[in-house]
Amino acid sequence: MTERSKTDMDPWYIYDTLIEGVPEGIPVTDYCIGSNWCYVDAGCGCGISHAVRGGGRRTFHEDPCSIDLHALAKLAKSWNFEEATLGTAALNAWYSRREAIEKKGAFIDVEHVGRAEESNPFTLLKESYAEKKVTVVGHFPNVNSMFATADVTVLERNCASPLDTPDSACEYILPQQDYVLMTGTTFINKTMPRLLELSQKATTVVVGPSAIPSVVLAEAGAQAIAGSVVVDKEPAKASIKGGTKEQWRAGIKKFFWTPQD
Repeated sequence: MTERSKTDMDPWYIYDTLIEGVPEGIPVTDYCIGSNWCYVDAGCGCGISHAVRGGGRRTFHEDPCSIDLHALAKLAKSWNFEEATLGTAALNAWYSRREAIEKKGAFIDVEHVGRAEESNPFTLLKESYAEKKVTVVGHFPNVNSMFATADVTVLERNCASPLDTPDSACEYILPQQDYVLMTGTTFINKTMPRLLELSQKATTVVVGPSAIPSVVLAEAGAQAIAGSVVVDKEPAKASIKGGTKEQWRAGIKKFFWTPQD
């Protein structure tokens, strides 16, 4: 692998560039922070994110629907992670619009309704990372099956499995890896810039509904983005409010995008 071009960038570069790319004046019409997921519905589309709690004290006390999408996206920089969750979903309302993703030439898996395994990035990349050194940042449900085919390390902030390694080990482990698959929630908790920098020798994929499909992540070191796109917002919103897996699958699909393509 060649070294990334912007590993020495200001860590706020990713955030500031993404926020700057969201036009002003787009109304926010609805939002919800559910038990696991968050959505922001706006005049341009509906974006989602993992719901992360904790962090610093709240500083935002307005109704999110009283400001425009650009202003709400600025919350991605908040050290209160619930506010940053809203900001990330706001960014995805702009960057993860279906038409924008299709224009990039990304693969959107609209065929495998109820067959999520076939469109899972861990499955799509299985042959590529076989017998390689692989680190997964975040304990995804698919991780355990990877141990049979690769030399796997799982970095996890809240270690709940004997297979997990504390995420503070990232400084020691990531520079030695062939593949790094990191959760998009690293964007919310602000660890993403450093993790991408440490992973400069690896093929790096940002994974999950919080992942934002923008070339700025490629500039920072990601070779691929495997995220989610809202294709039918009503079942998507219902699922986030506490609905069913069937509603999630009807309203939200996975996409896989390699920015250099």
